[in-house]
Amino acid sequence: MNAAVVTTWIWLSFEIGLALRDRLRSKGSTARDRGTRTTIMIVVAVAIGVANVVSIVLPADSDLRFTARHEVVWQIAGVTLMVAGLGVRIWAIAVLGKAFRTTVEVDTDQAVVDRGPYHWVRHPSYTGVLLLTTGFGVAAGNWISLLLLIVVPTLAFLRRIEVEEAAMVETLGRSYEDYRARTRRLVPGLW
Repeated sequence: MNAAVVTTWIWLSFEIGLALRDRLRSKGSTARDRGTRTTIMIVVAVAIGVANVVSIVLPADSDLRFTARHEVVWQIAGVTLMVAGLGVRIWAIAVLGKAFRTTVEVDTDQAVVDRGPYHWVRHPSYTGVLLLTTGFGVAAGNWISLLLLIVVPTLAFLRRIEVEEAAMVETLGRSYEDYRARTRRLVPGLW
């Protein structure tokens, strides 16, 4: 699982850089965020930590492990998902450019973006993180870690999406409502 840990550290470094960048250029208000950025950071970090501990302490012959055979294959699959998730997140951030923030802030002159990954889903940067955490769960090689790293971050992001979409509708109005009606939240064509 070393490659998964290294990939996680690369991702966390990237996230810390984004948060610092936003703090430096912030307009000073995070009231619209309702604490969701902090919640996501804590929840995801704790989930990854717990999943890592579970993968270490769970006996090798446990029925909860799905990597008893072909462990390397599962680790490669997990790291591949992680890299894909990081790629999706970076792509989503690049498409939004200066409009991307780690807090919920919507500029009054901002337009709905529906190109790149935003053509398929409304929150591709969150989809990227969820691919990343799922990949870590796969690389961890046990059902407890995998379920933890799918369910817990998804619940945190659903709350964030609720807060973010309320701000988008409030600021962008009908154009965002139309976009929301034709585009899925996190999974293209499904959800």
